[in-house]
Amino acid sequence: MTDSRKQDRTARRPDCVTEIRMGNSVLVVSGFFKENSTETAADKMARVLEAEAATSKPAFLPNIK
Repeated sequence: MTDSRKQDRTARRPDCVTEIRMGNSVLVVSGFFKENSTETAADKMARVLEAEAATSKPAFLPNIK
């Protein structure tokens, strides 16, 4: 693959990296935050989980006696 970065941008490391194994393949997702952002990866994940919990149906809980 060719390196086609814009010359006016400095190379920076991703703020978060997630690796997911799917069969024999590994999917690598890199995430970047805005440079002046105060939100952390943990803050973003908490917000995603809250939104998912608010929209999903409650899990089936059997009656245990």
